[in-house]
Amino acid sequence: MCDCEYEYLDLQIGQSAPEFTAQAYLASDQFADISLEDYRGKWTVLFFYPLDFTFVCPTEIKEFSRRNAEFMEINAQVLGVSVDSVYSHQAWCKGSLGPVNFPLLSDLTREISSAYQVLIPEKGMALRGTFIIDPEGILRFMLVHDNSIGRSVDETLRVLKALQTGELCPASWHPGDSTLGK
Repeated sequence: MCDCEYEYLDLQIGQSAPEFTAQAYLASDQFADISLEDYRGKWTVLFFYPLDFTFVCPTEIKEFSRRNAEFMEINAQVLGVSVDSVYSHQAWCKGSLGPVNFPLLSDLTREISSAYQVLIPEKGMALRGTFIIDPEGILRFMLVHDNSIGRSVDETLRVLKALQTGELCPASWHPGDSTLGK
């Protein structure tokens, strides 16, 4: 248990996702301020990763980037977040990571990581957290896990598509399978 003095929000499915505005590095090699509000009317896949220039993170980021068009086809915006600066994101993308097809947000203040309850205060970095936010800004899915294991982009897409059906979806449901109806 942590003896830190952080106060966390009661982050819960079905409630409004914590709002944020942050500087981001864009695929066009530019910087921009981005807020969650910018994506109202779209689904948002917000994922946190520990740090730039690490070992597991590039595998996830490259996979999200490679499959970004699949998210865009279903009205979803992918946003990556770490506690690194936009200049670190830029150096990594221009170096070993390569180009990324979605914004990488900088959470230098650790406020976004704290609001989404993924911050490891004593390490100053985030756990791997994946959040799906609906077009009205409601948190619909969250998964947080150990930093030693990369997340599944397939599973993120599957869950997003299941949420978009508005139906009850059984275990192992995939697009094209029958839902359980309402």
